[in-house]
Amino acid sequence: MGEVAGRLVIVGGGVVGLSCAWQAAAHAFTAPADGVVLVDPQPGSGASWVAGGMLAPVTEAWPGEEALLELGSDSLVRWPHFAAELAAMSRADPGLRTEGTLVAAVDSGDREELDALATYLAGHGRPAQRLSGRELRALEPSLGPAVRAGLSVPGDLAVDNRALLAALLAAVANSGVRVLRQRVERVRDDGRSVTGVVLDDGTTLDASAVLVAAGAWSAALHPALARLVRPVKGEILRLRARRGALPPPSRTLRALVQGHHVYLVPRDDGRVVLGATQTEVGFDPDVTVGGVRDLLADAERVLPGIAEYALEETAASFRPGSPDNLPLLGGLGPDGLLVATGHGRNGILLAPVTADTVAALLSGGEVPAVAAVAHPGRFEVVPSVGVRTGVGT
Repeated sequence: MGEVAGRLVIVGGGVVGLSCAWQAAAHAFTAPADGVVLVDPQPGSGASWVAGGMLAPVTEAWPGEEALLELGSDSLVRWPHFAAELAAMSRADPGLRTEGTLVAAVDSGDREELDALATYLAGHGRPAQRLSGRELRALEPSLGPAVRAGLSVPGDLAVDNRALLAALLAAVANSGVRVLRQRVERVRDDGRSVTGVVLDDGTTLDASAVLVAAGAWSAALHPALARLVRPVKGEILRLRARRGALPPPSRTLRALVQGHHVYLVPRDDGRVVLGATQTEVGFDPDVTVGGVRDLLADAERVLPGIAEYALEETAASFRPGSPDNLPLLGGLGPDGLLVATGHGRNGILLAPVTADTVAALLSGGEVPAVAAVAHPGRFEVVPSVGVRTGVGT
């Protein structure tokens, strides 16, 4: 699409929607400006609020997801500048942490899986340092004796998701974005072009372009998104080290415990985020007893001292999953409809490259080359053969 002339409506106020709104308004990507409007009943909530904040494309890499590894690695490189610019605009600290990530293995099967991951990463030019259990405990003394081996990935980062949201909300306000605390029922178009959005009170907000960044709820907003985004439930716990307890790890700690994945992400105030379960049960909002039990049991194998921590919060939310685990970034359906959703577990990691991609689309500029694999057109039906196109085509 060419440069947007007129109002831009952004549906969704999580990290992705807020990042895109801030960048669009701050850099006048909607010139001639008729305003950027962000619509969300509770900006700064949802999956962005219930998140660990890991910026870890390397330690979350998985064979077969090389395109996602490249996209995440590109966005990780953008993060320091993104955080510095955000801090300047918001006059708030977004909570970027640079200590790196450790990955720990408990039993022999877990160690074999980590060895396979290290071999895979080395084959893709991202070597990770292999460490013994003793070497891991030298770096993080609170690790327990059950930890037998691990990896060090100093390049992976982390961010305090709630500090990040506060900074983004401030940046959006300082950039002149208008925020409507309402729910969007659907995107409206005339069959050729987007004309606006219908709000929950039945009124219509006119727009020249609409960006759908509503996370797991995106699929219901326009027929072009139907079946392309689904909710993937995740449960997290927030813990606090009490007086006399061993302190949390200084780095992000990921672990394999008899095949189960668990992570602990420290905060600056002696707290730690523990996650995360992953289940496909629709929009079921309950935190389950089994989920809490399993997270605590697995984490205690790795970090025995957390038995003395206070359990401050349990929460569940919904990551926006896509059919191939890549996000949907680009134009879809009628002219003027943009989407930035389907980020799965990587919404915060991919915020910088997503915002840059959307900015390029709004201004008629050059989209980052690495984002081409995320164009939603990869799921369009090819009339001559009646099948979906593959990734990157």
